[in-house]
Amino acid sequence: MSSIYDFTANDLAGVPVDLRQYQGQVLLIVNTASACGFTPQYQGLEAVYQQFRARGVTVLGFPCNQFGAQEPGSASEIGAFCEKNYGVTFPLFAKVDVNGDQAHPLFARLKHEAPGILGTERIKWNFTKFLVRKDGTVFARYAPTTKPESIVADIEKLLAE
Repeated sequence: MSSIYDFTANDLAGVPVDLRQYQGQVLLIVNTASACGFTPQYQGLEAVYQQFRARGVTVLGFPCNQFGAQEPGSASEIGAFCEKNYGVTFPLFAKVDVNGDQAHPLFARLKHEAPGILGTERIKWNFTKFLVRKDGTVFARYAPTTKPESIVADIEKLLAE
């Protein structure tokens, strides 16, 4: 596969989404959780999405229950929680694993292109973020503690490319 646009992932309704529909856009891909100390970052992610969506930036949220079982809800519960509490309008996908043998192939690719500290490909916690260039290659990986608003300068840089 040549880029992340070659993958598909199921949305919250279980419908396969061809990521090719985002080709030519800058993407911020995040593994999320509804009961995590970083959950308030949904607000910052939505703000980034609103600020840049008209310029070709999309945030993609992938709920994951691998870290402290902090995403136990069903797809409909996750969607309702995100909309009610954080006004999320960016695309959310069905729960995925991001580590291990059952990791979604998209996350295997993201981790390989942008390893973490000391070269590890493992994701350490919820709200790890990957910024993807318009050509589908990974620009950077950000720690869960990195607030979405602090990525704005990098997004601007990629939009100028």
